[in-house]
Amino acid sequence: MIRFVPSQRLVLGLFAAGLVLCPATTYGDGSPEPSGWPEFRGQATRGYSEAGAIPSNWDDSDYAWRSDLGSRDVGSVAISAGKVFYLKSIPDRTEIAIEAVDLKSGSRLWTRRYAQRQHRLHQRNTLASSTPTVDGDRLFACWSDPEQTLLKCFDLEGHELWSRDFGTWQGQHGFGTSPRVFGSMVLLFNSQQGLQLTPGETPGRSRMIAVDRESGDLIWESDLKTTRTCYGVPAIYQPTDGGPAQIVGANTGNGLFGMDAETGKVLWNREVFSMRSCGSPMIVGDIAIGSAGSGGGGNHLVAVRIPKSGDDPEEVYRIERGAPYVPTPAVKGGNLYMVSDNGIASCVDARTGESRWMRRIGGNFGASPIIVGEKLLLIDLDGKATLLRASESYEKLGEVDLGGYVGATPAYADGRLVLRVDQELRCLAAPEN
Repeated sequence: MIRFVPSQRLVLGLFAAGLVLCPATTYGDGSPEPSGWPEFRGQATRGYSEAGAIPSNWDDSDYAWRSDLGSRDVGSVAISAGKVFYLKSIPDRTEIAIEAVDLKSGSRLWTRRYAQRQHRLHQRNTLASSTPTVDGDRLFACWSDPEQTLLKCFDLEGHELWSRDFGTWQGQHGFGTSPRVFGSMVLLFNSQQGLQLTPGETPGRSRMIAVDRESGDLIWESDLKTTRTCYGVPAIYQPTDGGPAQIVGANTGNGLFGMDAETGKVLWNREVFSMRSCGSPMIVGDIAIGSAGSGGGGNHLVAVRIPKSGDDPEEVYRIERGAPYVPTPAVKGGNLYMVSDNGIASCVDARTGESRWMRRIGGNFGASPIIVGEKLLLIDLDGKATLLRASESYEKLGEVDLGGYVGATPAYADGRLVLRVDQELRCLAAPEN
């Protein structure tokens, strides 16, 4: 079911000069890369900062600053306008907070606290597991407990501008999705649990939700199949033939799917997953890529060719050896750089699935890899960082022991690498070596 709420502001935004229906960022085409790391996995959620450099090795003396957060969470940070934004839990007060610090100094700029009920979580999840999203002068953040699913908008000084509650939420492992801005819309993939419930629990309602960026008013919401809770941040696809822009998602019930960005109508889908989809879908050309798996194995990464109107989506390739479950691959130059949950790093051609290289580096992973310049950064749950050359040949460049748990994907902006290590936020600003 699609619930569509017409909005004059949306219509004007969508069609005025065609501005809204174009992805915000492209790479490798000679255009300048916008500054900042505004959402989960950075510009266009590719996990790639083209203009940047990080060292191959560092130690504690190289950090520009370190900040004690008071809790260990797996939500990543967003960086914009010289500020770092993140969610953190305050377990002893049953609260969650959205917070901002200065990127250069680490000094705290503001904190906004909200009540949050304790609830069941996966042992690796936390109460603050989502990543905020920054778009211009606005900050969007979401979190949930069994009684509420909140999406809030703030200005960059921390003043709340609007708030939406999308109701109860059902999940075995806790919340974990993050908002994404597309033009005048804020998107929320509200996937919930329908299978393997305990006695007395009722299935949740899964849907993609689009609200107006300025007001929070509902634009549309479109129901999806409710099976297992899935967590990916939706991708954006703009057909080259001038067709409607698409919101591309991944979940167990629908598989990989594309929705008309204006109306929320599902245009196509292919059921390619047999397990839970935790990673975010990616777009390379006209190929949509997603993954699924479990803590016990059986992981699979699948690529589907996005169909033209009226055609059926075609499965292009499927990877099972070394496929990730929780981490989302990074994209650079037509290649996927990925790490499996059990420590197998690999590079494949994103269009064909052809393997470039594969190596076991060891460790267990939850954080997604990122690429800064020519370096691929992988950090395992124990805080061992491995740096590889992001190329079609395997080359190890360095290794760093961060000395603490890492479940959050790192972020890079304005020459600084921001890491969430155990209960600390750390900023590295060091020249390449």
